[in-house]
Amino acid sequence: MALEEVKDGMAEVKIPPRDDIAEITRSSRDLPPAHFTYKIENFSLFSWAKIDNVESGDFEVDSYKWRLCLYPDGNKKSNGDGHVSLYLVFSDSNALPFGWEVNVNFRLFIYNQINDKYLTIQYANGRTRRFHGLKTVLGFDHLLPLSIFNDVSKGYLIDDRCIFGAEIFVIKPTGKGECLSMVKEPVNSTFTWKIQNFSALDKKSLKSQVFSFGGHKWTLLVYPKGNSSEEGKSLSIFLAMEDSETLPSGRTTYALYMLRVRDQLFGKHFEKEANCHFSNSIKDWGHLNFMPLDDVNALPKGFLVNDTLAVEVQIHGITVAKEFS
Repeated sequence: MALEEVKDGMAEVKIPPRDDIAEITRSSRDLPPAHFTYKIENFSLFSWAKIDNVESGDFEVDSYKWRLCLYPDGNKKSNGDGHVSLYLVFSDSNALPFGWEVNVNFRLFIYNQINDKYLTIQYANGRTRRFHGLKTVLGFDHLLPLSIFNDVSKGYLIDDRCIFGAEIFVIKPTGKGECLSMVKEPVNSTFTWKIQNFSALDKKSLKSQVFSFGGHKWTLLVYPKGNSSEEGKSLSIFLAMEDSETLPSGRTTYALYMLRVRDQLFGKHFEKEANCHFSNSIKDWGHLNFMPLDDVNALPKGFLVNDTLAVEVQIHGITVAKEFS
């Protein structure tokens, strides 16, 4: 008969297969149990005293009270004969309303005193188990064969002393969520800003009036003489999110858009595409070198007419996030 092998440091645990063995996984780790440790001394005397099972006192995890229940010679009522059986118990000291249920992901432990490691037993694939009024005890009938547990060379029972443990993670759905969608060509997706007396401007930068789309407020940011490394060489244009501080921490709003300077004579507009994940830290995005200042000021090209420059943004797509509960 094939045996399941579980390597625990130097020891190699071989466990006879059961019908539900695929539902349980065993692994070894260095860290002790996060929530509760149950130390048993004079372990052999429990069998001598004909004690069927022992229970720890209550311990609290995530506002609920729990206990560990140990069957030193196995829970014979659940075919656990020849094994150590260990269970997590939802304490009857919890005062809960009729119809209660608590969903948890838990793991139980046995300490290997030779290897200084913890054999970890849990349901496979992170399976969640449900405690309720008719099911207050869950765990493992075949935690470990007694032939292995009682073998001093394996390290689980040393000087008639053993150590068990538990970690419990309660699943509490908050009901909160977020719906993210991409909106293509939103309503009022084009905004045009006519900047008058352009050649006489002496400000380093200009902002348009505020406009709205995708549930946010925006402006166009223009540097008439260029910005940073492009100062004196290029027209710099950016799209700016004016209410980025209202974004929840960690959330971004993605926008795909076209920045454009309109040709007011021939319709041969100059444009460049841009995209950005706007956030609390990234409030504007565009092009430093949008177009050469020589082209902007060349009257025959039709960009500057009656000393007015028409700057435009057209939104191709934007993400919209909505929270729900």
